[in-house]
Amino acid sequence: MRDDPRDPRLPTSPGFWRSPLRGPWFTSVLGLVLLGGITVLFVTGLVSYAAYNPDLSPVNDKTPDKGILGFYLFAWPTGPHWLYRLNQGVHVTLGITLIPVLLAKLWSVVPRLFALPPARSLAHALERISLLLLVGGALFEFVTGVLNVQLDYVFPGSFYPLHFYGAWVFFAAFVAHAVLKMPTALRNLRHLREERNDLVSPRPAEPTVSRRGALWFVGGGSLLLFATTVGQNFDGPLRRTALLAPHGGDEPGSGPNGFQINKTAAYAGIDAADTDEDAWRLVVTGRTGTVRLSRSQLAELPLHSSALPIACVEGWSTSDQWWRGVRLRDLAALVGHEDDPPDVFVESLQRHGAFRKAALRANQVADPRSLLALYVNGEELSPDHGYPARIIVPAAPGVLNTKWVARMTFGDL
Repeated sequence: MRDDPRDPRLPTSPGFWRSPLRGPWFTSVLGLVLLGGITVLFVTGLVSYAAYNPDLSPVNDKTPDKGILGFYLFAWPTGPHWLYRLNQGVHVTLGITLIPVLLAKLWSVVPRLFALPPARSLAHALERISLLLLVGGALFEFVTGVLNVQLDYVFPGSFYPLHFYGAWVFFAAFVAHAVLKMPTALRNLRHLREERNDLVSPRPAEPTVSRRGALWFVGGGSLLLFATTVGQNFDGPLRRTALLAPHGGDEPGSGPNGFQINKTAAYAGIDAADTDEDAWRLVVTGRTGTVRLSRSQLAELPLHSSALPIACVEGWSTSDQWWRGVRLRDLAALVGHEDDPPDVFVESLQRHGAFRKAALRANQVADPRSLLALYVNGEELSPDHGYPARIIVPAAPGVLNTKWVARMTFGDL
């Protein structure tokens, strides 16, 4: 005998869902918070993608099949120097802060996911499909984002294309859902007295907390996540408050090189013999040929200082560190690019990794703050920070600040 979908023991029955908290007002408040928050997440995510200059060189482009999805790409600027630090700090911290709101929103509408019949009309069928894409996309984006922040790469494939394409699918469904539901949400917010709809249980259980109390509980969860995440964007005592972030807690060392890193020299497969003063040579190629420079020869060139942070896609960053080294545009001049520094293709001694090779635009090369750094905070670079030489460019993502530089090729890319 076929089960009756109205049987209150089945999730297809409205009577199965007995929480008195569910209702259009509660759902609408959460929805409007997500409307603003997810819009900011989408914009900062697109900005972060543009910061990699994926249209400059195939080595920077981890989404070669993006097609028209890259319509907005532009030459990433070098100022203000904290631009990428701010963008990723907002993107990651806000994303984690919104997790309780997202979960509460999904909980508030879960009866609709089991409603029968699945589609009452073509319009209703399209709405249900968009809802499935919305829920699936939200879970996918938040889960992959959190895993990337936690440095847990358990998902299949590379994070960059998965998160990028997933974001477009999710946001398309999000916009469609927002357009359909915005009038209803605004109407619900104007009515403190609940209107009966399919979210309101026909036989609610006794309430243990008010809807406003539930919202305070959700907000408290978000505030707790914010407080235990945001500190990874700062040095000193504030970093110790980032209890949920891999780059929270104490600094990895002391002294001038005692600030955060993602990959150690050992993890990157850097052999000490390859960075020895007698063995290592920087190969610089350009219009007039190739020059090879030892570290001591680089140190004899005009050296300049820049105060710049390190900021990574995972949302962590350092405060400004004092870097000292040779300007990239001066290295370009050594190989025939005195007046108009071009793009540069940088290769590392690193033996594996998606960004062991990277490209920088001409505007990044020309900026006087862009250096091939030999020193940081008055001391030689440590092996983990890129000894014998590393790139440091204002406003660039951390992975484009190549460590353990072996070769630089100047020219239009």
